[in-house]
Amino acid sequence: SYALTNIVTKQKVKAKKKKTIKVSGKDLEQLLYNFLEKFLILIDADNLILSKINKIKIEQLETKKTKNYKLIAEIYCDEIDNYETEMHVKAITYHEMKVEKIKEMYICQVVVDI
Repeated sequence: SYALTNIVTKQKVKAKKKKTIKVSGKDLEQLLYNFLEKFLILIDADNLILSKINKIKIEQLETKKTKNYKLIAEIYCDEIDNYETEMHVKAITYHEMKVEKIKEMYICQVVVDI
């Protein structure tokens, strides 16, 4: 998510607006994809750009038939018009996407379409 902001602008984004993002996915890759997709929607639909992520909570929800993940994040953002933009991210891709959980950390690799 910070990488997306860095692609769009090289300026430091101010933390002016607080929002909560909620996504779910059937596995960690889909959860990551849906999370990053929310930031593209923030830019394209809400005209906002990420400043910082304050909290992230990931839960694994299991039933007899499925295993799903839920992510809730508290973020801060600002109006994108307040910044000089460099590039536009068109899409998040599953191409070469990797998510590994190591102890209490997640290591992610994502390719974006610009």
